[in-house]
Amino acid sequence: MTRAMLLQQIDAVQFAMWELHLYLDTHPDDLSALALYKKYEEKNEKLVAEFEENCGPLYSNSDPGVSWLKNPWPWDLGGNS
Repeated sequence: MTRAMLLQQIDAVQFAMWELHLYLDTHPDDLSALALYKKYEEKNEKLVAEFEENCGPLYSNSDPGVSWLKNPWPWDLGGNS
């Protein structure tokens, strides 16, 4: 699966999870909706793992060694002086 396809699937699953989350806020006793949320949650975890295995970190805080956390910071280079 391509990077774009994985991102599209992750977006769709996370959208569904968010909508179910909102629904469950007002219908906390709906066990079928809760089960569906958990199903999407598992699918999201698998898709994110597949994305990160094939394409690198999905979120900037997934990798503690990301370059923007290292010195020098952009403003330390004198770019705006």
